[in-house]
Amino acid sequence: MLQTKPPLTIRLCQPRGFCAGVDRAIQIVVLALKKYGAPVYVRHEIVHNRYVVEGLQSLGAVFIEELSEIPPEHRQSPVVFSAHGVPKSVPADARSRNLFYLDATCPLVSKVHKQAMRHQRLGRHVLLIGHAGHPEVIGTMGQLPDGAVTLIETEADAASFVPADPRALGFVTQTTLSVEDTAGIIRALQQRFPELHAPAAESICYATTNRQEAVKETAAGADLFLVVGAPNSSNSRRLVEVAERAGASTSLLVQRASEIPWNDIAGISTLGLSAGASAPEIIVDEIVDAFRQRFDVTIELAVTATETEDFPVMRVLRDVELTAADMAFVNGAA
Repeated sequence: MLQTKPPLTIRLCQPRGFCAGVDRAIQIVVLALKKYGAPVYVRHEIVHNRYVVEGLQSLGAVFIEELSEIPPEHRQSPVVFSAHGVPKSVPADARSRNLFYLDATCPLVSKVHKQAMRHQRLGRHVLLIGHAGHPEVIGTMGQLPDGAVTLIETEADAASFVPADPRALGFVTQTTLSVEDTAGIIRALQQRFPELHAPAAESICYATTNRQEAVKETAAGADLFLVVGAPNSSNSRRLVEVAERAGASTSLLVQRASEIPWNDIAGISTLGLSAGASAPEIIVDEIVDAFRQRFDVTIELAVTATETEDFPVMRVLRDVELTAADMAFVNGAA
């Protein structure tokens, strides 16, 4: 007797996965490899995703933690700075070593850097809402002199912060935070410091906001919500939290289909599925295929926004053709 697969509805979030800043950063490494050949050095993970890093390594990228790791014979090879941004000391170090560097900082992170510098230029102490130790936070704090920025992680931090001058404060935020949590911290700061200056434009990026909104729309009633992303990806971890708050019975962060607890989910009938901004679409495809092997799958595409942003690579790489085949390792076959 033929055994039928149990039915499963997958609510697939759109938008999901790569944002324009991540896409641009990966393209920069791929194009640099095409133009200059291997090795191309990359300082820190180009984006927070192991699959992407390993894919670039297979093409000839070499990931390092510090510029001092580049051997003297490779000083002419390009070194790429990650999408998260770097402190000002890093390009200065590269110049002192006569290194050729390509800065893949996301333009929206660069915008936060400029907003922080503008606050300081106008005589304000800068409050940075974000997570300690995150590369983006390290990069933003590193745009200004020591002592010019105070990191605020929680509403408790907002309550305990004592400024030198409560009338000369400005804030910016990490681009990948929970919209809801951040709004609470900003409210707490504004209640204490009515003259607190906001940045000229929203710091949390469009991609973070859009992905959180899509998860909110699809999580209610889901037996399980899966977010594709890495444990060190801030925006991916926030999506897991948003799904749980929005009504998913269980929400999990997974990097590959092999991490899904298959024995524990046999009885589900509705699955929510999204991916963080640094998670490649090829992994989403892998996970959908894995569910198709076990369930009779119906896909419901939950579209909450259409993203048209496209950040061009730097001019020095624009003479190199980027093909669908070049990016197939993350995007899948065209």
